[in-house]
Amino acid sequence: MKYLKMLPFAFLLFFTACQGQDNSKTIATADSSKKIEVIDFYGTHRCVTCKAIEANAKYTVETYFQEAVKSGKLEFKTVNVDEEKNYAMAEKFEATGTALFINVIKGGQEQHIDLTNFAFAKGTDREAFSAELREKINGQLKTL
Repeated sequence: MKYLKMLPFAFLLFFTACQGQDNSKTIATADSSKKIEVIDFYGTHRCVTCKAIEANAKYTVETYFQEAVKSGKLEFKTVNVDEEKNYAMAEKFEATGTALFINVIKGGQEQHIDLTNFAFAKGTDREAFSAELREKINGQLKTL
């Protein structure tokens, strides 16, 4: 009987946890430029999927966004979270190991879009990974 009273709460928790979550946050920045950064955070010791995430993100940016890179609108970065010089940046993005972000910088604001779950789900499938990442980057480039 005691468990039946908790059943409505369990359903509420289940349905709110399964809703699409906003994987982004916006913070103020001193950077007044308009650009997008694709940032691959990683630790010193990486698994096969972690290495594939970096390789596929780099491939996508270099293959499909050459003009945006040349014009300075798009940049690909890798950041080792285990190196002391990168601690502040890793903390700003709350990255403690492998993580993939799109950072949209415009109007004195940074919007951090966390793609980590997507990256691990599709990291070893180059075609699927690249297609979806291209779509996400194109969507953000249109906002600049």
